[in-house]
Amino acid sequence: MSPIAPDHVRRVACVGAGVIGGGWAAHFLARGYDVTAWDPAPDAEARLRRLIDAAWPAVRELGLADGASPDRLTVTGTLEEAVADAQFVQESAPEKLELKRALLADLDAATPADAVIASSTSGYPMTDMQTAAARPGRLVVGHPFNPPYLIPLVEVVGGEATEPWAVEWASAFYRTAGKSVITMERELPGFIANRLQEALWREALHMVAAGEATVADIDASITEGPGLRWAFMGPCLTFALAGGEGGMAHMLDHFGPSLKAPWTRLEAPELDAALRTAMVDGCADAAGDRDHAALVAERDRGVINVLRATGRLPQQGGDRA
Repeated sequence: MSPIAPDHVRRVACVGAGVIGGGWAAHFLARGYDVTAWDPAPDAEARLRRLIDAAWPAVRELGLADGASPDRLTVTGTLEEAVADAQFVQESAPEKLELKRALLADLDAATPADAVIASSTSGYPMTDMQTAAARPGRLVVGHPFNPPYLIPLVEVVGGEATEPWAVEWASAFYRTAGKSVITMERELPGFIANRLQEALWREALHMVAAGEATVADIDASITEGPGLRWAFMGPCLTFALAGGEGGMAHMLDHFGPSLKAPWTRLEAPELDAALRTAMVDGCADAAGDRDHAALVAERDRGVINVLRATGRLPQQGGDRA
């Protein structure tokens, strides 16, 4: 069977309706798709609809597709109902390998044979997850960043049993659906962005554990420093600019010896009770009197402002439906 053209997809299934799956549902609804969703939790539908209601002001400002509406969401009682007519499936179950293997096998059995199935896994290679599926050739990783309705990036990569067409199709579909896509040439545990993010996170934990910096210091060092550049230019080009007219070559020649300096510790520290407490208390102090909803709204507003300030959104926001 031949899959539907990526730009002809109208029905998307979201399996797993937690923070990531719910974020995907909000994104697909905002792009004008009909979305069916399923999650085994007894309160899944209520939580999902609350998440979408909370996300809708942000996606409206980002710009709604024609016909986009939360009313186009259907929450089903079974997995089979959710994917029965799906033209694309986004799986967002918890990060447990055996659960992923079993669920992807069930999805493969229940989903129309010409539909691509993507996993939101944040670290598992598809090679390890597709082993129980009867038709693994259509299984790909579509790794988003949280929340998927707001952060453009999705990393796409197949496993050893994935057919090349499925990776190409998924990449084209995500682009049609308004995402910024990196199509990886090979599997890499943690993919690209997570590995970079994790390196910074581990160094932050080391500094807190050693009493070298507070949580507030670490966050400010990024939001008031390199984070402002990273919003529109990645670390490689940023460092190239540090080389002046000589570019990256001069930068490496001039600053290369500092790679031997003890500036980072890539081994993860022991996440003991003391470090856990320091991180939890530090984040509570940093949040102050802002509750979760207030922080989510602040984050959403900040990303929208950065996107607008860097020319990736029109200066005038609003509903373009």
